[in-house]
Amino acid sequence: MSKKLIALTGSGISAESGIKTFRDQGGLWEDHDIMEVASPEGWEKDPDKVLRFYNDRKEQLKNVEPNAAHEALAELEKAYEVHIITQNVDDLHERSGSRNVLHLHGELNKARSSVDENLVYDWEGHIHMGEKCDKGSQIRPNVVWFGEMVPMMEPAARLTNEADIVMVIGTSMVVYPAAGLIQYAPAEAHKYVIDPNLPDLPYMPNLHTEEAKASEGVPKVAKELLAKN
Repeated sequence: MSKKLIALTGSGISAESGIKTFRDQGGLWEDHDIMEVASPEGWEKDPDKVLRFYNDRKEQLKNVEPNAAHEALAELEKAYEVHIITQNVDDLHERSGSRNVLHLHGELNKARSSVDENLVYDWEGHIHMGEKCDKGSQIRPNVVWFGEMVPMMEPAARLTNEADIVMVIGTSMVVYPAAGLIQYAPAEAHKYVIDPNLPDLPYMPNLHTEEAKASEGVPKVAKELLAKN
């Protein structure tokens, strides 16, 4: 039976493909107030503005490609049972060939009902005002906004609890609830943290750190793991 490898990925892995992150200098929040474009209150106040923001993100997504880190994670499926748990809303993991991707914060290429979070639709094009769900409410981006529950946290925690290997890639591990996921990993699991700016980490057994950007660190660790198995 293949060992289970869980990769927790954050904005750093997508940034290298050219996707703007929210918190970095020059990032999305410098041009937008967080609460205006990523909160239920912002949606209620000005849904047109929110839709323009996410439709622009969709356009940007068409012009970027997976990088070496995405491709290395897909390559690991040759020897491991790989599950990606990502904080990113893009589809770069899927486009690189990863088959098991859990999106904690939703997916940009999907839409959902504004009254029923379980009514989700594949929606690669723009979302426009007046487009309705099956219950007659306006369609909104299928993205978890500030102040909303993260419905996929429970399955993500279960997966991490079953891991033989955990890789944490391109995330500061300071934004909860996602930051707490590594705490669910079994003590005997090998844990790899890959980031150019390594966060202060609490003591964890079997911890390995790689101070490198994702496109360099992930292929290096993946090569080592493939050699072992």
